[in-house]
Amino acid sequence: MRLIEPLLLGLAVFAEIVLSGRDFYKILGVSRNANANQIKKAYRKLAKELHPDKHHGDDSAHEKFQDLGAAYETLSDKEKRAIYDRSGEEGVNKMGNGGGGHDPFSSFFGDFFGGGGGERDERVPRGADVVVDLWVSLEELYSGHFVEVKRKKAVYKAASGTRQCNCRHEMRTEQMGMGRFQMYQVKVCDECPNVKLAQETRTLEVEVESGAEDGDEQVFVGEGEPHVDGEPGDLKFRVRTQKHPRFERKGDDLYTNVTVSLQDALVGFSMEIDHLDGHKVQIVREKVTWPGARIKKKEEGMPSKEDSNTKGSLFIIFDVQFPKGEISQIQKDAIMEILQQQDVNPVIYNGYRPNYFCMPSLSIFCIKTIISI
Repeated sequence: MRLIEPLLLGLAVFAEIVLSGRDFYKILGVSRNANANQIKKAYRKLAKELHPDKHHGDDSAHEKFQDLGAAYETLSDKEKRAIYDRSGEEGVNKMGNGGGGHDPFSSFFGDFFGGGGGERDERVPRGADVVVDLWVSLEELYSGHFVEVKRKKAVYKAASGTRQCNCRHEMRTEQMGMGRFQMYQVKVCDECPNVKLAQETRTLEVEVESGAEDGDEQVFVGEGEPHVDGEPGDLKFRVRTQKHPRFERKGDDLYTNVTVSLQDALVGFSMEIDHLDGHKVQIVREKVTWPGARIKKKEEGMPSKEDSNTKGSLFIIFDVQFPKGEISQIQKDAIMEILQQQDVNPVIYNGYRPNYFCMPSLSIFCIKTIISI
């Protein structure tokens, strides 16, 4: 009975919140304990799908897009979210500047929608694009992340008076006399309202998608340099990966190196590797481990950019740390007795061309093994 009462109370509070306005968690498709990044990711995905430029004349889609903006504005603000969780949308509206007063779309995509509103008119002049390197960690690329960027943007504002605009050169012909004509070039301009440059500070939410690769770009349309007679250029954030102390990425695969003692190399060992998101990768080795040996752990690499549920492999490359102290004759004899390698002779070969090396005792199959590695 004691367990049922709190549960019923929680359900009653939730029902009261839903009845007092829109269910913002349901609109975004996230759980009530979703973190900030999950809320941002859900909004960005749905905003692209529901933007009015993709649904001309669809009042239902337009209404859903407005609901989406209101939901994100509320749940992305800690104070508003706390009030919403207690009192629903009605409580947020009483707070003032409630849901629906701000469209966050431009924070994720820029001033214009570059996917559903048709292609730009190539005849309209554009300002220069701005390309910014966005340095991110391998952990952020593994799990996905949002980076908040403050940008000071130059924009043209209306000013008093007029100015010359849309200037072009035209050819004119003038008669100089009987049968004589002269052609010359003149500059012709239109009269446009005057403008002046001003600075605006914009907050942009740059998504680092799970599995993103070096060189991937996120484009904020219309957030580049302005053009006095046309449209502004674009702002492009280009992914750059910071060096990692333990992992190296190649495509969707990860590589790491582990040094084990000679004792562990001979008798076997077990260990754990801390992965990029903190989970443990268990390594158990019962066979002899030689320098350069590799273990492949499937589905422990980077997530695929196309499907985050699919991951590459993790390759663990081993090195062996040999003891540096002196070994007594008794110990040497014991090692020789255990290893029984008296018949194995040193082999001289070109280490820069390993595909051509094969110890006689390993037969032709050793060539295939070395090549596959």
